[in-house]
Amino acid sequence: MAPKAAVLHLVLVPLLSLLLLPFSSLALAEDFCVANLLLPNTPSGYPCKPKALVNANDFYTDDLSRSGPVFSPFNTGLAPANVKQVPGLNGLGISATRVDIGVGGVVPLHTHPEGSELIFVVEGTISVGFISAETNTAYTKTLNKGDLFVFPQGLLHFQINIGNTTAVAINAYSSSNPGLQITPYALFGDTLRADVVSKVTFINEAEVRKEKAEFGIRAIPS
Repeated sequence: MAPKAAVLHLVLVPLLSLLLLPFSSLALAEDFCVANLLLPNTPSGYPCKPKALVNANDFYTDDLSRSGPVFSPFNTGLAPANVKQVPGLNGLGISATRVDIGVGGVVPLHTHPEGSELIFVVEGTISVGFISAETNTAYTKTLNKGDLFVFPQGLLHFQINIGNTTAVAINAYSSSNPGLQITPYALFGDTLRADVVSKVTFINEAEVRKEKAEFGIRAIPS
């Protein structure tokens, strides 16, 4: 007969593995787990909406058919399609954003902590790049219509319209809620005092105050 400790191990390990499965894995085992946006989000995703309340609109959006709100400092419109807009994405590990970059506009340095990103250019010419966290090497490329580029998860990256017309791209993510932290907002739109930002960034305090006045504390698109 197997020792009691071994039997306990054989029973507990599979049970704990089952209990620790994220909502996403359980959702896939049950076809889908439409997000119940009335409940708090968790590290494993939103709790599931009761199946009786699910309908086709939970899996649909037309937001990518048009430009999203334009953020004036950057001359760029963002139209997200993540779990907040499409609850049916919950647990599926995918989402998307339409990006419209005006002439001379940019998507400034930013990161997505929870997902890698693909950018597919629909119209225009876009300079893109990301910075390695290990070596600080910058990997840049000029993209034209039909081109695709990959931004690895969590790394700082950017997009710049270098053409003469509005550039349009569809960006896809390996997460239903990839997160977003835009570097200029993080530096100048935060609640840190200007002198603290100056000390930790080595930027002249007068310049920090000027940028804080420009960006203020404003909502980041999500």
